[in-house]
Amino acid sequence: MLVRAEIIPDDEIWQAHMEAKKALINYVNAMANIGMDYDTLTIGFARRATEYKRHALIFSDMEKLKKVNSRGKIQLIFAGKAHPRDETGKKLIEQIFSYKEKLKDRIKIAYLENYDMNLAAKMVSGVDVWLNTPLPPMEASGTSGMKAAHNGVINFSVLDGWWIEGWMEGVTGWAIGPTPEEHVSTDERKTRELDDLYGKLEYVIIPLYYKRRDEWIRIMKNSIEKIACHFNSHRMMHRYVTEAYL
Repeated sequence: MLVRAEIIPDDEIWQAHMEAKKALINYVNAMANIGMDYDTLTIGFARRATEYKRHALIFSDMEKLKKVNSRGKIQLIFAGKAHPRDETGKKLIEQIFSYKEKLKDRIKIAYLENYDMNLAAKMVSGVDVWLNTPLPPMEASGTSGMKAAHNGVINFSVLDGWWIEGWMEGVTGWAIGPTPEEHVSTDERKTRELDDLYGKLEYVIIPLYYKRRDEWIRIMKNSIEKIACHFNSHRMMHRYVTEAYL
């Protein structure tokens, strides 16, 4: 049935999304007292805080991020715990808080505490864009992005893990950086990732969200009918049974 998502009326899918978004924003404002609003493009990033996940990649060039925000307002919601012994992961969270303070007069940023399944459910349904920036080839799968797609939330991700299979540029979401087939140096990879991250936000994602809502909703539907119909537990269990257990 998910394949038929295209027949959902645009106003109904947008209303459902906005109800989820309002629930998330209300929660964020209650927890962080930050004054986020319902109409601003909201980007979510929630996963275990560890080095290869690169939580802070979007803050690599503060001037470019400010330029992106001047093109169209964005707000950022982060969540995720670090392992008690992962000192680098803890420092990543500290970095987000430092960037939050530096950008407080320009971009609203929240880092939510006590990340659990209930908070994850709010985030994967309530943000507009699901951001994922792991260092390839470290991402084993990336189920949070799949859950976002089930909710019509659009993925914007490095081509690693499941997104290699789920990505169709401009159809199901957007890629960050080179494809796995391209053999590039570490420096070139970082350069291309940042070019895509800031460039697509400024020239593709923000104009689409604020000025071409019908096209945005079409990608939301594509996320459900082209991703959720494939990346789900029904298919997973069928493959386990037929290809592994039998």
